[in-house]
Amino acid sequence: MGYVDSSGRALADYPHPSVAVDTAVLTVADGRLQVVLVESDGELRLPGAFLHEGEVLADAVRRSLRDKAGLTGLDPVQLHVFDALGRDDRGWVLSVAHVAVVPASALGPLPRLTPVEEAVGLRYDHDAIVRLAVDWLRTRYRDDPDPDGLLPAEFTLRDLQLVHEAVLGERVMKDAFRRGMIDGLVETGRLSTGSVGKPARLWRRKG
Repeated sequence: MGYVDSSGRALADYPHPSVAVDTAVLTVADGRLQVVLVESDGELRLPGAFLHEGEVLADAVRRSLRDKAGLTGLDPVQLHVFDALGRDDRGWVLSVAHVAVVPASALGPLPRLTPVEEAVGLRYDHDAIVRLAVDWLRTRYRDDPDPDGLLPAEFTLRDLQLVHEAVLGERVMKDAFRRGMIDGLVETGRLSTGSVGKPARLWRRKG
């Protein structure tokens, strides 16, 4: 006899929700924090999919990003479980939301990018997933220089400030910003090239 609980019921005797994965892929493009959206049945939403039998969440996420948004090679992290009753009009569906932060250059030409402040009116509760993902990312960028590698390995302090302003959605004070970031940086001894004006020193993140 298989497992039964203290009330004599087996696991199959309980109702089972469907489990979905939905991923907020965030990047900085055109000086703004943006999210990858896909269109389904005439509505915008995050790339996602239902979990298949015998599949782990990470594989479902990779499958959904590949099939829905043409994205491969990403390594999303779990963000939160969205389980509000009635969140999905198709039935009882839990969504395990994920987030991935990717340089725009790694996305290629396929995804549809939307500024995060314009990602409203999305299917299901995907607006809330985007907001939570943005809050998560902004917390990471408050005190640490480009922790998710949106910039190339070497960058100027101006480049760093611009990407942080895009993520945070606000301007920062130049001198205070640089004082706050400098302990997490290492000067490379090289200068920027190909830009107008005086070449600037290049830096990289510690570690």
